[in-house]
Amino acid sequence: MSEHHHTPFHALKVSCSNCSLRELCLPIGLNRDEMSQLDAVIRQSRRLKRGEYLFRSGESFKSLYAVRTGVFKTSVASQDGREQVTGFLMSGELMGLDGISSNVHGCDAIALEDSEVCELPFGRMEGLSREIPSLQHHFYRLMSREIVRDQNVMLLLGNMKAEERLAAFLLNLSQRLASRGFAANDFILRMSREEIGSFLGLKLETVSRTLSKFQQQGWLVVDHKHIQLIKPEELKALIAGCAHAHGV
Repeated sequence: MSEHHHTPFHALKVSCSNCSLRELCLPIGLNRDEMSQLDAVIRQSRRLKRGEYLFRSGESFKSLYAVRTGVFKTSVASQDGREQVTGFLMSGELMGLDGISSNVHGCDAIALEDSEVCELPFGRMEGLSREIPSLQHHFYRLMSREIVRDQNVMLLLGNMKAEERLAAFLLNLSQRLASRGFAANDFILRMSREEIGSFLGLKLETVSRTLSKFQQQGWLVVDHKHIQLIKPEELKALIAGCAHAHGV
């Protein structure tokens, strides 16, 4: 009898070997045995409701989390107690890397819509990475990507005017959605104007005013959280002098 008869369907559905995000999340080229080893380590996916915390700053670090569906924000409390948004993560992206060095999470991770994550217990992933070199290499690549992302955010905030920041943000979202097979120029913003402003270092009214200006120029259409990029090439031209939009 096939082993599949002994495995619950929902467990099969969320295993890495059958996951539609496999190419985003994991290195290509793991053989069947290696994929089975990985499937055995990764815990069942976990569902979170909109507004629910996946982890909080100061909690002990035990696992990394891959986003299966939905969108999350990461944030820290600024010195005056306000929320500072540090990133937005979507399907195929990893959360929790900040906890590796100190064994505690350095930020909050909150679901912006009903979402689902896969839990990767870090100790077991480390052990598996030693056995599967390509997996270890993939983790190094993921960490490097986070460093580059942080650097690009700093460049974005340091060098760009408000309009350029928002254009870069929208183009980055568009590019990330396209790489996941979604429409690149027609999407719903899962984050509020206020959260976008916090991330970009802009006031709420500046974000709203800039979106309205882009709409008046015929570059995009805004309907609450629904965005249609009509002339993405104009947004690209706006930030042509600051080629740091990708990876933010």
